[in-house]
Amino acid sequence: MNSIDIDVIRTALDWQGRGHRVVLGTVVRTWGSAPRPPGSLMVIRDDGQVAGSVSGGCIEDDLIGRVGRGELALRKPEVTTYGETAEEVRRFGLPCGGTVQIVLEPLGPQSQLRELLVAIEAHQRVQRRLDMQTGLVRLVPATEGDRVTFDGATLGTVHGPRLRLLIIGGGQLSRYLASMAVMLDYLVTVCEPRTEYHEGWDAMAGVTLSTVMPDDLVLAMNLDHNSAVVAVTHDPKLDDLALMEALRTPAFYVGALGSQHNNAKRRERLLEFDVSPEEAARLHGPVGLNLGALTPPEIALSIVAEMTALRRGTDLSGPLSNWEGSKTVCKTC
Repeated sequence: MNSIDIDVIRTALDWQGRGHRVVLGTVVRTWGSAPRPPGSLMVIRDDGQVAGSVSGGCIEDDLIGRVGRGELALRKPEVTTYGETAEEVRRFGLPCGGTVQIVLEPLGPQSQLRELLVAIEAHQRVQRRLDMQTGLVRLVPATEGDRVTFDGATLGTVHGPRLRLLIIGGGQLSRYLASMAVMLDYLVTVCEPRTEYHEGWDAMAGVTLSTVMPDDLVLAMNLDHNSAVVAVTHDPKLDDLALMEALRTPAFYVGALGSQHNNAKRRERLLEFDVSPEEAARLHGPVGLNLGALTPPEIALSIVAEMTALRRGTDLSGPLSNWEGSKTVCKTC
């Protein structure tokens, strides 16, 4: 779950605490191209204030209008669909004939939003099950393979944990990489035992500086499928310590800065440290997509681009400029 949706939950709780009626909108299904994926959230206050997004803006405007007409003073959850006709597609600006189905849920004590927020902040993966008839909610543990489900009677949404990025090294490249990762909604930790690289990190919002040894930190962080590790110190004593532990975790991305030659040597060293061939093969090195990057910000961009592509399941075997079969919004719309 990203911080945008977490902010939506926090906003809803704040509005409820101030006595407002609040409706939660959740994207449950999309057909064709759609601006926001299933699971996207927004909340609408009784005076028309909104937080979050379920589209590019036109659907939000329609929902605000419905609040003004008193149509969202709901007693139980209901389903609404946008884009079923050509006129609706044009009116709501949906790309490529896209259709969006949204569940609108009046919030109350039964919604368990506060309990959900506590679980997310504890790095738990939770499924929220909404009974469409009663509005009652159950929170149950979710597995990595769980996704948004909706059968008309029950809506199941999956929440947490946040994306995390561990950067080994606190040099110039790390600063660009950390700032880009924060913008992409990662909780960023920079591991830098060398005191000469500590200056300025305390002023970077959204980034935690750790001074413990890299292998100890990797073990302490309990990395999961929403975690990534990038080693950029050029010092094998630091990088290799982190990598040998990170490659044994479920982290979706483990990368190391360096040339093809240096990374081949690195893999040989890792094998000597009892890293298995299968684990060593998971290492992304040279790190990042081949964008022709030369400067530190360009290299950082190539790294977060590769992380994003892997997280979104993009096929990296062909040219990324080929939009055929792309899962993103249609380029021609």
